[in-house]
Amino acid sequence: MANSLERRSGVSLWRQIADQILQSIAVGDFAENAALPPEVALAERYGVNRHTVRSAIAALVQDGVLRAEQGRGTFVLSRKRLSYPIGARTRFSEGLQGQASERRSVLLESAVEPASRRVAEGLGLARGSTVIRLETRGEADGQPVSRATGWFDAARFAGIDAAMAETGSVTASFRRFGIGDYLRQSTVLSARHADAADLADLDLQPGAIVLVTVAVNVTPDGQPIQFAETRFPAERVELKISAL
Repeated sequence: MANSLERRSGVSLWRQIADQILQSIAVGDFAENAALPPEVALAERYGVNRHTVRSAIAALVQDGVLRAEQGRGTFVLSRKRLSYPIGARTRFSEGLQGQASERRSVLLESAVEPASRRVAEGLGLARGSTVIRLETRGEADGQPVSRATGWFDAARFAGIDAAMAETGSVTASFRRFGIGDYLRQSTVLSARHADAADLADLDLQPGAIVLVTVAVNVTPDGQPIQFAETRFPAERVELKISAL
């Protein structure tokens, strides 16, 4: 287990400790049902007081990663991250099939706005062209697992917000516009701390890490139809990249 903390990073010490415990679980340093070291030992290892360690453990207990048993200690729960595939045909519901019995996308907000330079380039439009922005949240078995912002050419996809609200699916919404298939043209990956909006929408603790994909989807003949940025909570989801 790593034990270095960045005291001037702007991220609270308890959150950094929680993230390092999560990383240790992810790489197999702690097996399922294994006991964590005592609070005193963790406090000495990280150079903090027991209250800071206790805050980190409490957050992970609340997230369902650990369980605390009075008089016995703190133990790792059996909890596997979802594996979300990114490939030539990336679909939310299909990607999580077999890993979650209930999968759905919820439309949180929609707006009509002028395209920024980034969005216009992604969609092959002139800067300032009118686009429709959809804010959605993906859920698996009732737990938030993604938060996406998608943009669509308003001239071609007028009413896609209503279609998304009704179907809960980008793929089903595209079918209403005569698009039966589409492909992933490009995906750029990064990671960052979740901002305030994503903390709320994904039910995360401050300092949590999100994996970010910026993607362009196109029709089979190469016409851009969607530019999207999606955030996945790293503690719940891993991204599996296949050849595009």
